[in-house]
Amino acid sequence: MARAIWTGSISFGLVSIPVGLFSATDDHTIHFHQFERGTSDRVRNKRVNERTGEEVDYADIVKGADVGGGEHVIVEPEELEAIAPGRSRDLEISDFVDLDEIDPLYFQRTYWLAPTAEQYARPYALLLAAMTRTNRAAIGTFVMRGKQYLAAIRPDRDVLALETLHFADEVRDPKKDLENLPGKTPAKGKELDMATQLIESMSGRWKPEKYRDTYRDKVDALIADKQRGRQTVVEAEPPDPTEMADLLAALERSVADAKAGRRSDPTPKKSGGKKSKAKTDKASKADLAAKAKELDIKGRSTMTRDELAEAVRKAS
Repeated sequence: MARAIWTGSISFGLVSIPVGLFSATDDHTIHFHQFERGTSDRVRNKRVNERTGEEVDYADIVKGADVGGGEHVIVEPEELEAIAPGRSRDLEISDFVDLDEIDPLYFQRTYWLAPTAEQYARPYALLLAAMTRTNRAAIGTFVMRGKQYLAAIRPDRDVLALETLHFADEVRDPKKDLENLPGKTPAKGKELDMATQLIESMSGRWKPEKYRDTYRDKVDALIADKQRGRQTVVEAEPPDPTEMADLLAALERSVADAKAGRRSDPTPKKSGGKKSKAKTDKASKADLAAKAKELDIKGRSTMTRDELAEAVRKAS
């Protein structure tokens, strides 16, 4: 059974619903420890005085706010504690807004909300149903682990989801911070038609299970290979940028490929020389280099992609 990371009450009007807050997602990132190369010695991070090089005890560390010009304002831990938001257990709803009006840019992290006891299920279900009918999100603030959060509570099928939100001053203006953005002149003509057609030909229903963290899969495979005594390092090359002169042609080929992909028969064909050639023709240089290493092809490190493809075909 999941454990709540925060408990408190949702308050709107004179109604108060005791709830628990639960993580809605898991972090599957593979974490590594640090070792000194060639040894089994762990490497630890230490708090070191950069002038003396001596380690500093945690109790002797204070915080410094950079105010520019190389100067810092020193703040003691107890000074921060004196103005901390405390341990509030109330999430008071101040507004209900149209859910579609919230820019996804403001969403930070998702949690589930659940009533803390069976007797609170009825008002919880009432709030869920009313918010679903009106397509509204509840906006409020709450305190968790000594920090104040702006939050949006929204219906998500049979449960209330809580989204922590960025405050307005935390969202950067792309027009001020980014260069090389296109001007106000709208795209038009055949290029726009082809780009629209490409989007339509690649469109489908949202199926999150269709997507995987392929980098994590490769890290898992690398660790498993090294456990078995193998060492494999493959670096994929990014595609070349599309030049403006080739944009329309690239769009036309993309539309044709997308349509052909949807018409193609998924049934596997019998293997043969032509299929083998097609595989090497479509393979990236990194894939060919890995195959060449597996086949122990000499001089592979100096070969071009086409030379690797030809060598792999011959060796196979």
